[in-house]
Amino acid sequence: MEVNRTLDAVWKLEAARVVGALTRMVGDVGLAEELAQDALVTALRQWPRDGVPDNPAAWLTAVAKRRAVDHLRRARRERAVAVEPEQERPAEDDVLRLVFLACHPVLPTVERVALTLKLVCGLTTEEIARAFLVDTATVAERVARAKRTLAEHPPRTPGQLSSVCEVIYLVFNEGYSATSGDDLLRPGLCLEALRLGRVLAELVPADPEVHGLVALMELQASRAAARTGPDGEPVRLHEQNRGRWDPLLIRRGFTALLRARGAGPPGPYVLQAAIAACHAGARSAEDTDWAQIAALYDALVHLLPTPIVHLNRAVAIGMARGPEAGLELLDAIAADLRDYHLLPSARGDLLLRLGRGVEARREFERAAALTDNAAERAFLRRRADEAATPVGRTVAEVVAEFLAREDFDRSTIRSYGQTLGRLRRAVGDRTPLDSVTTEDIGEMFTAVWESASAKTWNRHRSAIRSFCAWAEIPDLSTSVDRRAETRRAAAPIVGQPWEEGAPIRERLLWTLLRESRSPVRAVLDLDVEHLDLAHRRALGGVRWREETARLLPELLGGRDRGPLFLADRRPGPGRVPRPEDLCPVTGRGRLSYERAEYLFKRATGLTLGQLRNARK
Repeated sequence: MEVNRTLDAVWKLEAARVVGALTRMVGDVGLAEELAQDALVTALRQWPRDGVPDNPAAWLTAVAKRRAVDHLRRARRERAVAVEPEQERPAEDDVLRLVFLACHPVLPTVERVALTLKLVCGLTTEEIARAFLVDTATVAERVARAKRTLAEHPPRTPGQLSSVCEVIYLVFNEGYSATSGDDLLRPGLCLEALRLGRVLAELVPADPEVHGLVALMELQASRAAARTGPDGEPVRLHEQNRGRWDPLLIRRGFTALLRARGAGPPGPYVLQAAIAACHAGARSAEDTDWAQIAALYDALVHLLPTPIVHLNRAVAIGMARGPEAGLELLDAIAADLRDYHLLPSARGDLLLRLGRGVEARREFERAAALTDNAAERAFLRRRADEAATPVGRTVAEVVAEFLAREDFDRSTIRSYGQTLGRLRRAVGDRTPLDSVTTEDIGEMFTAVWESASAKTWNRHRSAIRSFCAWAEIPDLSTSVDRRAETRRAAAPIVGQPWEEGAPIRERLLWTLLRESRSPVRAVLDLDVEHLDLAHRRALGGVRWREETARLLPELLGGRDRGPLFLADRRPGPGRVPRPEDLCPVTGRGRLSYERAEYLFKRATGLTLGQLRNARK
C-alpha cells in the first residue's frame, strides 16, 4: 500500500515530463500516454517486489522510453523507413510542448480541461469525473475525442499561451466556486490549477500574464479557509475572518504580482491580481480601497469587456460611489446576464443598502432559482428570508400544483413546464405569486423570447394566460401582445437529410418521424417497454416501416426499460427529471424536444416538423 501511494504521488508530479518526452519521440499524444501507462503498470508489478528506486521519476521515464524505442523499431521494420535517434532535450521543453498540445485552441474547452488534467496533472479518469461531478464514461469520451482531434492538428506555440491560461483558470474557478453540486469549494481542483500555474510560470518566465494568473490564483486561494462557515455555507468577503486567510499564499501572490509587473505592461490577469491584492492588503473590510478597485476595473473593462467584468465593475462602483450608481450599471447589462445568478444577487445587495428590502428579497429568490450549487442556493434563500417576510403562496408552490394536474398528459406538462420554469427563474421560486406584475412578465418575454418565432412567442403567452386563469389571479400577460403568425409550406426533402456517419439516435429519430408521420412529442415520449418490435408499432398509435425496424435494435443495445431517445449525458444535480424520464440502465434523461430540434437544425438546417411531413 505504501508503494502504491508513492507511485501515485510520483506519477502526479512526473506525468507531464514522461508523456511530454514520449510525445516528442513518437509524435502521437495518444500513443505516448499508452506507453507511459505501460511503464506505470510495470512499476506496479516490480516496485512491491524489488523496492522503490532511488530516483522513481527517472526509472519511469527510462522504462517508458524503452517502450517507445521498441515501438519505433517495430514501426521501422513494418514500414521499412529510417528512425532518427532521439536527441536529448531539457525536460522543461517537453512539458511546455505537452501543455500547449493539451490546450490546443482547436479543442472545445471541456476537452482541453479533461486532457490537461489527464496528461499534464496525471489525474485518473475517475478523479476528473469526481471533480467535475460527471460520469467516468463522459470524461473518457472527452479525452478520446481530444486525442483523435490532435492527431490531425500538430501543436502550435505562437498565440496559444492565452488558451493555456484560460484552461488553468477555468479549472481553478470550478474548484474555488463550484457551479453545481452540494459544496461551494472543491480544493483538489484549486490545488491542481495552482500547481499547473506555477509550473507554467517557470517554463515561461518572461510572460507577465502567466505570473499575473499565478498571483491571482494564489491570492484568491489564500481566502479559501474563510469562504465557508461550519455547515459549508458561503461567507461573504466583508464578513470573512481575515485571521483565517493564508499569509503564505498572500506573500506568494504578492511576489508573483511583482514579477508580473516587472515583465511588461499589465494585461487582464495582472489587473485582476492587482484587484485581489487590494483586498488582501486591507486589514479589515472597512479599510478596503474601493476607489482603487473601481479604477482597476475601469482599466480591466477596456481589455476584457465581458459581461462578468462589467458585473464586477458595477459592484465595485456601487461600493465606491454609492448603491444607486451600481444599480444603474447592473441594469445596463441585465440582458447579457439574464440567467446568471450573481446578477440578481448583486442587485439584492445594493437594494438592501438602499433600504428596499422587499425588492431585495425578490432578487435573492431569483438568484437562488438560477444557481445549480446547493450551498449557494441555501445561502441565497437565507438572505431572502432576512431581507423581508413573504406573504401568500409562492410561485414555486403554485406552479407545482398546476403541473400536477391529472388532466395533463406528458407533452402538455413539458410544454407548460418550459414556460413556467422560465417564470420561476425570472422572479424567484419563493416570491409570492400575488406580487408578480405584468411588467415582470413583459420583461421576461423581452429577455427570453424577443427573437423567437411568432408561434413560439404566442405559445408561451397562452401558457401564462392559462396558468393565471387556473390560479384565479389577474391575467399577467396583458403587457405581452400576441404576434401575427404566417404559415409557409414546408419544402420537400429529397433523400436522406443527414450526413453519412450521423449518430444512431439522430438517424433513428429522423427515420421514425418520416415513416410514422406522428407528432414529434409523441415520438420523443416513447418508452422502450411500450414498443412492439414484432408488429412495428408502439403505444399511442405510432407505427413504422423497414428502415426504423432495422435501426431500433442498434439504438436499444439490450435496454428493456426507460425512454427510447436519451439525452447526451446524465442530468446535473440541480435538474433531476421525473423518474419516468430517467433511464434506469444509463442514468441519462429523456431527449427533450428543444435539444432534438437543435441537433437536427445543426445537422441539416431543417426542422423536425419539415422532416415529419416530408414524403419519401
